[in-house]
Amino acid sequence: MIYLDYAATTPVPQAVADTMYDVLRNRYANPSAQYEAGRDMRAQVEQWRGTIAAALDCPPGRLSFTSCGTEGDVWAIRAALWRNRRAGRHIVTTAVEHNAVLETLKQLKDEGYSVDAVPPRPDGSIDADSVLSRVRPDTALVSVMLVNNELGNRYPVEEIVKRLREVNPVTLFHTDAVQGFLKVPFSARGSGADFVTVSAHKVGGAKGIGALYVSDRVRDPRPLLPGGGQEAGRRSGTEATAQIAGFAKAVELRTAHLSEALRHLSEIRAHAVETLSQIPDLRVISPLQDAAPHILCVSLVGWPSQNIVTDLSAQGICISAGSACHQGKLSHVVKALQLPERVRKSVIRLSFGAETSRADIDACAAALRRHHDERLPML
Repeated sequence: MIYLDYAATTPVPQAVADTMYDVLRNRYANPSAQYEAGRDMRAQVEQWRGTIAAALDCPPGRLSFTSCGTEGDVWAIRAALWRNRRAGRHIVTTAVEHNAVLETLKQLKDEGYSVDAVPPRPDGSIDADSVLSRVRPDTALVSVMLVNNELGNRYPVEEIVKRLREVNPVTLFHTDAVQGFLKVPFSARGSGADFVTVSAHKVGGAKGIGALYVSDRVRDPRPLLPGGGQEAGRRSGTEATAQIAGFAKAVELRTAHLSEALRHLSEIRAHAVETLSQIPDLRVISPLQDAAPHILCVSLVGWPSQNIVTDLSAQGICISAGSACHQGKLSHVVKALQLPERVRKSVIRLSFGAETSRADIDACAAALRRHHDERLPML
């Protein structure tokens, strides 16, 4: 199998699986238990938290574990609005955020909040001016993702936060950094963001574990999940110790050779752009500059996306027609670009990892070329 869908999820390295297995089988005590094994596990959880916090560049005490990126996004938004409940009921975001953000904001509109969603340019870019021009005196929250999960665009989070403090110091800022964590240079603390969401399974960890950083501007974020008071009272529920251990191990493996890994991804992406661009009727949608190195969005104009995905899947090549969350439907991200209909209905996404080789890209390009040559366009 040739796997080119790393933006959907990543394979788990053997070292990560071994770490998780050891915790599941041999170190299974509840971190809240008061006997020695429980205290030992509590100490171990804090050590793992420190590993992840160091990679995100934030204080360990400000990082709480979640079940996934979606939970982190929902929690951040709800906590921010509770914290700023007297400041206003206006929210600024972008039209290309992950559904975890946009669907939450849709619910909030039903609850009386107003939402401004900034549209992207045709290349998927969004500048700070476009976001900040929507901020009002009653804006409680601005939420802008770090890296778009379908296009690979990196958004100017640091600039937005810096200028937001001047426009409205009360407004809180959240970034969904799930696709950007350990893929582009980023510091949670240095960015000035109030909330930062990350997820393990995008960086070689297991599914079912993520984390949320909350700055000390929000000292006591309202819990999304009340209960037994775990995670310093911020997120109740028995800690998923094996998943946390795997998350930390995955981060440790990635950070050990991060510069080499990012250089490899950049080289693979450049090779993909060069190779795929030789296919007739293929159009590159992703930006060539200022983009994450692991995502490339293209369109084989005239050939339906789902047909391409199905055809390549039959040949053992895994690509996607956008975010896995859309399950084959035209995504809101592609719609927001306002591309011609034939272009947007033919969009596919390739995404890369440390294991991706030039040979993988060449095989995918050959398969796309055959699809183009052997099948008539249907759009």
